[in-house]
Amino acid sequence: MKLILLMVSVLLLVVGEGTADRILSRRTKRELASPLHVGGIRDPFGSYCERRGGCCPGRDDLCTVPYLDTICYCDLFCNRTVSDCCPDFWSHCLGVEPPFIGICERNGNRFFTGQTYKENCNLCTCGTSGRWECEQNACLMEPDVIHAVNRGNYGWKAANYSQLYGMTLDEGIQYRLGTQRPSRTIMNMNEIQMNMDPQGDRLPPYFNSAEKWPGKIHEPLDQGNCAASWAFSTAAVASDRISIQSMGHMTPQLSPQNLISCDTRNQGGCAGGRIDGAWWYLRRRGVVTEDCYPYRPPQQTPAEIGRCMMQSRSIGRGKRQATQRCPNTHNYHNDIYQSTPPYRLSSNEKEIMKEIMDNGPVQAIMEVHEDFFVYKSGIYKHTDVSFTKPPQYRKHGTHSVRITGWGEERNFDGTSRKYWIAANSWGKNWGENGYFRIARGDNECEIEAFVIGVWGRITMEDMHNHHHHHHRRHI
Repeated sequence: MKLILLMVSVLLLVVGEGTADRILSRRTKRELASPLHVGGIRDPFGSYCERRGGCCPGRDDLCTVPYLDTICYCDLFCNRTVSDCCPDFWSHCLGVEPPFIGICERNGNRFFTGQTYKENCNLCTCGTSGRWECEQNACLMEPDVIHAVNRGNYGWKAANYSQLYGMTLDEGIQYRLGTQRPSRTIMNMNEIQMNMDPQGDRLPPYFNSAEKWPGKIHEPLDQGNCAASWAFSTAAVASDRISIQSMGHMTPQLSPQNLISCDTRNQGGCAGGRIDGAWWYLRRRGVVTEDCYPYRPPQQTPAEIGRCMMQSRSIGRGKRQATQRCPNTHNYHNDIYQSTPPYRLSSNEKEIMKEIMDNGPVQAIMEVHEDFFVYKSGIYKHTDVSFTKPPQYRKHGTHSVRITGWGEERNFDGTSRKYWIAANSWGKNWGENGYFRIARGDNECEIEAFVIGVWGRITMEDMHNHHHHHHRRHI
């Protein structure tokens, strides 16, 4: 009998402990929940307990109402250890004023704790004390940088670009440039020797490829938030050179997308790439026109690379032929364009000028600093307007562009300022119609340190075929 009683008491103890554990775990779970109103009440004017039909006495873990993305309680226990009460608990159940609700002001409007707004590239949140708490990112479009440039005597003007507004400086450098610095091997590439005759090689004070070769120099494209200047500058220089070399029989605007999607050997597509890799691809595989393989700005992540939709095969003598139709189904001309190996020019400005005047635009690598993004007009030189700011406001990245000409401008004191004319790939509503001028002769932003020229791989037969093609199309 004693044994039975002992077993029953042990059993009751176990059951009791289990129930206590359940209650404790339930209680602990609720008591450990983060307070709903630690940052002030969200939706302070919502009717929750009232809509439920009243309040519950004591503790009742089932006395809940859905509240935004969680639940809130209407029992008299909710205010004891952790405030998980519904917003109208105090007024409806207790008949008293609710606890503090943080309210922030902005432009005459009231915001409650937890509400946010974006100020340029920084997210601001209404804090518990009624003050705005904002991120401290350096923005790509900094109004004080723009004003400082425009107030100073820097020789160029700045503007606020809506397409770049709201981006951080880090995002601008990450998504709007995209050329990797050439490796030491590539930087040691021999420069071509140019024997210039001081008498015969007279260089004019102003030269613009678009004026010497009308209809053969292509408009600047817009890379958007795709870090692929490596592909855009390569395609642009090759397009101009082929047009000039073929004397206008072929005027292709070559496809950067073809390079971005198909030149994937050690390249990152919209996450950056190397120009030597791009020229290798243009020489060995070739690309089609922009019309045949149009540019598709990245939709989701800027690093995404679209599937390659154009392949080519060898047809002998180094020439290649497309094995697929154009991704643009309205275009039937899937001709493959190729180049010869690129050659490096000297960093001597006169030799670069002679090359452009004789053979057409060249490709250059440059360092882009924080103030270049706001360039609007004039002759750009990197300024000191951000020098007094913290380091996160002073950053730079590597970019590649197309130099199409040069000139010089007289100052009021009679001195002159020399410049390069260069095409960017940020669209025609940036800078001077998509172009910019930059100081010439003193390696500003390292623009004269690594300059590339190239020839198209063109035969008389190509020119005849293209001319025939073109003529037939316009009949």
